[in-house]
Amino acid sequence: MDFQLSDSQRALQETARKFAREAIRPKAPHYDETAEFPRDLMSTAYELGFMNQGIPAEYGGSGLSHLEQVLVCEELAWGCAGVTTSIFANDLANLPILLFGTEEQKQRLLKPFGERMRLSCFCLTEPSAGSDVANLGSTARRDGDHYILNGSKCFISNGGYADQFTVFATVDKGRRHKGITCFVVEGKPPGLTVGKHENKMGQRASNTVSLTFEDVRVPVANRIGEEGQGFPIAMETLDHSRPVTASFSLGIARAALEHSLEYSAQRQTFGKPIREHQGLQFMLADMAMNVQAARLLTWQSAWMLDNGQKNTLISSYAKCFAADMAMKVTTDAVQVYGGYGYMKDYPVEKLMRDAKLIQVYEGTSQVQRIVIAKELFK
Repeated sequence: MDFQLSDSQRALQETARKFAREAIRPKAPHYDETAEFPRDLMSTAYELGFMNQGIPAEYGGSGLSHLEQVLVCEELAWGCAGVTTSIFANDLANLPILLFGTEEQKQRLLKPFGERMRLSCFCLTEPSAGSDVANLGSTARRDGDHYILNGSKCFISNGGYADQFTVFATVDKGRRHKGITCFVVEGKPPGLTVGKHENKMGQRASNTVSLTFEDVRVPVANRIGEEGQGFPIAMETLDHSRPVTASFSLGIARAALEHSLEYSAQRQTFGKPIREHQGLQFMLADMAMNVQAARLLTWQSAWMLDNGQKNTLISSYAKCFAADMAMKVTTDAVQVYGGYGYMKDYPVEKLMRDAKLIQVYEGTSQVQRIVIAKELFK
């Protein structure tokens, strides 16, 4: 085992850290307060190669390894997790095409993302089918050389600004998960309606909307995989995205730890800095240990993908542990700050709000435990 990063990986990490420090962090409070879409930051991220990270260079992307994506996204999320969610949404949405698309589909549907900044979104969750994906209600009916899509999706990141939509719908509700099929909807076709931007507790810099499909026609050529293959496509996509989602938790928690260390050196009680009190030292030590433990799990889950190994179990460990860790670390950071930690003038309350969402999206912490248990039972 080798935990040493290469020179190029360290340079990539430092570039991401500089972008987060100089561009994302100064604007993060504004986007958190206003919930505006951070298009300017995303344009810069695109120019730096931090969007479309996982798309190979031959299709116009950055061609980063999974470990390199994790390194980048930890730094970006240290700046702001909401902005990072917006930046990474393309990679999540385009993963099904990359993993299961034909060569023709990759050339046609992925290459345009390398020619100019355009956005894509991953459309799986529905009002009655979030954790219970098999209960998905959106339908796809074959009509000659097209499918006709009907249904609603919710909590779709970048949905209000997307140029392309990766949509999961069923060709036969009676078959439950065996009827789910994956499609790519291009542009804004007739029948596609974008709902209001959700007023979220945290990660407010990410655009989150509902989408309605009413008789939307999609060419058969835009079906990814075969009919009924959508469920395994979605599950393998999430196996690949979980290490990056876990890295969001690392960035948030590391920021909370750093703020806590700095504040605990400045704030005094009973005639000395609060970090000299053993009770607080125990909190800080636990925060640091758990951030590092989550990082090692996250790196391992990414390394497995880079080495051609199936990472379902380890990536679920990583995503679940890191998400729960970030929630605990950020809550403790608020406690370190005391009353000031509850105020928006200080940085840690935002981190706590941002951390909560990672316990929910791309598989809740409870669903991750179900996945883990099923893997153990095998």
